Amino acid sequence: MQIGNLGVRLLWHLLHFIVSLWYFALGIVSAIESYLISRGVLKRYKTLDIGKLRYLAIVVESEDTHQITKVIKLLQWLMAIGVKRVCLFDTEGILKKSKESILARLNNATLFEEADESNLLLDHDHNKHITLEFASSSDGKEAVAKAANILFMKYLQSGDSGKSEEESFFTEDHLTEALRAVGCRGPEPDLLLVYGPARCHLGFPVWRIRYTEIVHMGPLKSMRRGSLIKAIYRFTMVRQNYGK
Repeated sequence: MQIGNLGVRLLWHLLHFIVSLWYFALGIVSAIESYLISRGVLKRYKTLDIGKLRYLAIVVESEDTHQITKVIKLLQWLMAIGVKRVCLFDTEGILKKSKESILARLNNATLFEEADESNLLLDHDHNKHITLEFASSSDGKEAVAKAANILFMKYLQSGDSGKSEEESFFTEDHLTEALRAVGCRGPEPDLLLVYGPARCHLGFPVWRIRYTEIVHMGPLKSMRRGSLIKAIYRFTMVRQNYGK
């Protein structure tokens, strides 16, 4: 019995070692590839159809949000690539509190709420300019609460007007209209890059990522310019069969 348990433990440790070795090798390959991309050695990454990326969202894990220098460096890379519109999101709103210092260290950066809404999604500006939106979980919770109140009032009004139960049902379009009415007007990102240990959207408003491509980028402290270019390149190469 003891020999059997010892054999199982040895097998588990062997499998753990093989898996760890495999991921270590993948990390080495990824780092080398990222270096070659950033140096311009891999030619296919030199030409990005950046026009396909109309709105980009960056989600940063809360523990990494204090690395403001890293966030600014990331935004500078995006500006150099040609990305025009970026939403910065973290759960606790730390980046939003630091937006003044971030804007002060970026040239040609504009806040989303100060930009001309009619020009937010136009691609005629070829200058190295970027529009930034700062968002947090509190924004989403407040928006949902206000939208729910609007829908509740409409439900009460429909009851008073004698409408049938079928006419009182609410659809996704009703929720979208209510969110728009309370000022939740942020565009849906085409691509969402997650910087953190968890492979999820980390609280980014779900009604804004219905058709969004989500890519996990790893910890912010390990960010690489080549990996950023690769993620954007892969998105631009995907054939999209839906319309907006």
